[in-house]
Amino acid sequence: MTGFLFGLTFTVAAPFWALMIVLPHWSWTRRIVASPWIVLPVLLIYAITVAGSLGEVLPAVASPTLGGVRELLGSADGATAGWAHMIAFDLFVGRWAYLDSRERAIPALLMAPVLLLTILLGPVGLLAYLVVRRRFPVGPAA
Repeated sequence: MTGFLFGLTFTVAAPFWALMIVLPHWSWTRRIVASPWIVLPVLLIYAITVAGSLGEVLPAVASPTLGGVRELLGSADGATAGWAHMIAFDLFVGRWAYLDSRERAIPALLMAPVLLLTILLGPVGLLAYLVVRRRFPVGPAA
């Protein structure tokens, strides 16, 4: 079951990434991505995985140590939960960057690599977006 959930995690997030990167100007993209609930499928996978291994997860996160976190992530349930955690937060950050970039009129061709960086290396993508958005103030008076 854990292997299935691991594989399902990115699969349920991918359509939202595709909308933001491939169809950024489609009217339905903004409508769909505007909802913070797009992360719900990944959150459910996370909840299912964590609920099944709460005894291992709680001690590792309540009092984290390098060894404890390494051991947790070294298990199938821990790796799946960690993966779902990353995918959920990366998607939420990507969603924010996409919506914010539309308000700032940042070109979609500039945003595509930023969103790809966010998928692959979440914090690096966030940093890239924070740098890009400084060049594009909101509104004519900003």
